[in-house]
Amino acid sequence: MTENPFFRPSTLDYELPPFAEIREEHYLPAYERGMAEQLAEIAAITADRGLPTFENTLVALERSGELLRRVDVVFRNQSSSDTTDLLDEVEAKVSPLLAVHHDAIHLDRALFARIEELYRTRAGLGLDPESLRLLERRYTAFERSGARLGEAEQARLRGLNAELAALGTTFQQNVNAANRAAALVLDSAAELAGLSEDAIAGAAENARVLGHEGKYVLSLQNTSGQPALAQLADRSVRERLLAASLGRGIEDNGPIAIRMAALRAERAELLGHPSHAAYVVADETAGTVEAVSALLARLVGPAVANARREAAELARVAAADGVGEIAAHDWAYYSEKVRQESFQVDAALLRPYFELERVLRDGVFFAANLAYGLSFTERPDLTAHHPDARVFEVFEEDGTALGLFIGDFHARASKRGGAWMDSLVEQSELTGRRPVVLNNLNIPRPAPGEPVLMSWDEVRTLFHEFGHALHGLFSRVRYPLFSGTAVPRDFVEFPSQVNEMWMVRPEVLANYARHHGTGEVLPPELVERITAAEGFGQGFRTVEYLAATLLDWAWHTVPRGEEITDAEEFEARALAAAGIAVEAVPPRYRTAYFQHVFASGYSAAYYAYIWSEVLDADSVQWFEGNGLPVRESGEVFRRELLSRGFSRNPLESFRAVVGRAPETGPLLARRGLL
Repeated sequence: MTENPFFRPSTLDYELPPFAEIREEHYLPAYERGMAEQLAEIAAITADRGLPTFENTLVALERSGELLRRVDVVFRNQSSSDTTDLLDEVEAKVSPLLAVHHDAIHLDRALFARIEELYRTRAGLGLDPESLRLLERRYTAFERSGARLGEAEQARLRGLNAELAALGTTFQQNVNAANRAAALVLDSAAELAGLSEDAIAGAAENARVLGHEGKYVLSLQNTSGQPALAQLADRSVRERLLAASLGRGIEDNGPIAIRMAALRAERAELLGHPSHAAYVVADETAGTVEAVSALLARLVGPAVANARREAAELARVAAADGVGEIAAHDWAYYSEKVRQESFQVDAALLRPYFELERVLRDGVFFAANLAYGLSFTERPDLTAHHPDARVFEVFEEDGTALGLFIGDFHARASKRGGAWMDSLVEQSELTGRRPVVLNNLNIPRPAPGEPVLMSWDEVRTLFHEFGHALHGLFSRVRYPLFSGTAVPRDFVEFPSQVNEMWMVRPEVLANYARHHGTGEVLPPELVERITAAEGFGQGFRTVEYLAATLLDWAWHTVPRGEEITDAEEFEARALAAAGIAVEAVPPRYRTAYFQHVFASGYSAAYYAYIWSEVLDADSVQWFEGNGLPVRESGEVFRRELLSRGFSRNPLESFRAVVGRAPETGPLLARRGLL
């Protein structure tokens, strides 16, 4: 298949993948050749009879696998953002093959011997700081991957890794299928009473696209809570929607979660750790299970107390409707009532002020210009992975080209839920490449001809994901291993969380929050009420997040040999034991659709969001109180942190910005937990 576009480097600007040429049948041959080529490159390194050097071993390893990299970054995005039955089949086949390929490299004794020799003599090699860090990180990665294990142990490890990869893929595909199957189909617009006109029209359009002409469909997002729960006036519809969300996937994914937890526990023991959580955290900024457990334990009691205070306020308002006890499907609805009554904030009336194009250009891009001097030019001549996706070229303040940003903002049946960032081309001085980054969101598509209006949470998500994009765009490292967002899981969310601050900065908010019909600026007094109302829901948000975090923690602190027979029963016991089992506040993710930890890289690391928020809240305080102009503060944050990737310890980068170690006070104040 010489015409396979992956077999040669892209000739497009910034080496943007040639999406117009890529077909589904290209992926598997490209994967197969890519893995074979990299193994041949590794064999050439180990066949060198000369002494190992940094160049002939570490740099050669960094340069290896070019074809595999090209196909893998494109396929991972395509299978997540616009999958098909054939792509699902390819993914199911390739996932275990990639695990085998990873092991073939990291369990190669000859390759590890060369790296170990360099590591042993590193003090005399005269390496610059980034090169020394590359050597140290590669050595650590090989050790953690089992390079020191005996033959029998390595054979078992290979089997564990291949089975886990296959199970993770199946889990993800099951979630996608369950999301589609559990979508709530309604017969009449009357059942959607309380939703805005544009949201009802969007539900009708969604039904048409999904083959339910004349009906209305509420598709499920990844989280337990669904946005429509805040507005649906019909309590029975709310109950049906939440039941569909909470009940999806357990028959198929419950047994998979049990099996994956057991395999991960066995692998951790094989690698010298008492649990999978201990194995994971040892290479994160947290460092130890005890450090994570201490932070979570400190938050649970105050968060639950805060949520119970909120519940009492909800019950007071619900009593007027004859609702005696607040159920989980009531919480969002009566929270919205409290916001309207106590803060005069109506989510439905806010949506007209948040039109996607204006939020993107006059909010997200404007803030990037304000803080970092960036400008953006749309490139319709460049083709992305889907017709919905748009390509923008990004420029520095002096007009120098920086990279490409791709935005794929709309939900569709072929896209997995949630929001995420990908790097299609990673910056590296070694390869000479500049970054191409991508944001995926799931904003419902409106009826034809109608504006794309966003909720407050969707605006926050857009700013959040663009924070990840900036982390990739600003990368200035030599080696691909350290590029952009390739940092520990409990640090990677930090820059994206910091970027959320710009959505409420007065000069930014006033620039984008304008009524799509009249152009009227969102009234300043309403902004103040929104900010006050944000504080009211912190109890709920913290409890639902901590419940998911502690559920992840429970699955992955299970020692090898502990038998689990029922996933739902295990989940209930774990939440009760952690003191976070608040019946009216379900975990943000239940086991059966917890993709972060069973189908992504966040196993035993979902705590990362709250751990990163410690750094985030502290950094926002620094931005607001350091006395520097915004542009100068942005330059410091970019130079000392965003551009560094993993080329130095991330906490050193934090200290270089803020001037000290992180403190928890700002987070506790933000979450109302003091």
